[in-house]
Amino acid sequence: MKNVAIIMGGYSSEYQISLTSGGVVYQYLDKTKYNLFKVHIFKNKWVYVDELNEEFPINKNDFSIEANGKKITFDVVFNAIHGTPGEDGLMQAYFELLGIPQTSCDYYQSALTFNKRDLLSVLKPYGIKTATSFYLNLGDEIDLDKIIETVQLPCFVKPNKSGSSFGISKVKTKDELLPAIENAYKEDNEIIIESFLDGVEVSVGVINYKGKVTVLPITEIVSENDFFDYEAKYLGKSQEITPARISEELKLKVETVAKKAYEVLKMKGFSRSEFIIVNNEPYMLEMNTIPGMTTESILPQQAAAAGISLTELFDNAIELALAK
Repeated sequence: MKNVAIIMGGYSSEYQISLTSGGVVYQYLDKTKYNLFKVHIFKNKWVYVDELNEEFPINKNDFSIEANGKKITFDVVFNAIHGTPGEDGLMQAYFELLGIPQTSCDYYQSALTFNKRDLLSVLKPYGIKTATSFYLNLGDEIDLDKIIETVQLPCFVKPNKSGSSFGISKVKTKDELLPAIENAYKEDNEIIIESFLDGVEVSVGVINYKGKVTVLPITEIVSENDFFDYEAKYLGKSQEITPARISEELKLKVETVAKKAYEVLKMKGFSRSEFIIVNNEPYMLEMNTIPGMTTESILPQQAAAAGISLTELFDNAIELALAK
């Protein structure tokens, strides 16, 4: 039986959500096929946590553990860390150096997609539409008039590299702009300010399923809040409708763009991209390479709509990683 390390936690504000995702992966992976190990990755410790909640330190030299007098190494890693270091390429590069296969995309794709500004710049030449944006780095002079002239109001202020809507604000007036910028800087030293796209928001899961790039049923997001923020995502303040209430023609258009982005970037594993449809054109906001895996999360909902159970979804990820 293969030893599978399910890594969860991480160094960002999203660690709690990641622990839930990792727990769901542990719950649904086939225990008759794999020996499963929950591994918590935090800044101050990397540990394997057993059934009795006892912790065993991870040896970072070869990503192994000593438990009950025996050394355990891993055949494959299931990556369930949202944010750094699991979604930005650091863990991917580490495992590649150690020669241990893992379920998410490679380190370059992780780093690129985690950086919203760079991702959108790379996809633009392929005809993938994006919002008008303005970039700021910590320490840059802030010219409010110039920002508003570029992106108009209302606009969105976002940390360039963070997830789960931490640090994002919708800005309606000039007075709200500076506090929103300061709020975003709490999460990241780079910011992206984007024009407000008024349209239907959809989330599109694209995965490699049994060796074939597969677009899952599209989810339409209707937020009770001003936008799809943390409350809307995790505290039930939104409706997620799968399949989305869009025409067949528009569905094909969105699927084509999402699949193109996945293939252009040479993605592997899971991905979930967010789009806003304006005048029948999908505009891409971002791509997540370690999307939420809780039972309420969007990608598992989409897989269920496609007739793929969580056990099949997670098992497929392990099989593909091992086949690499």
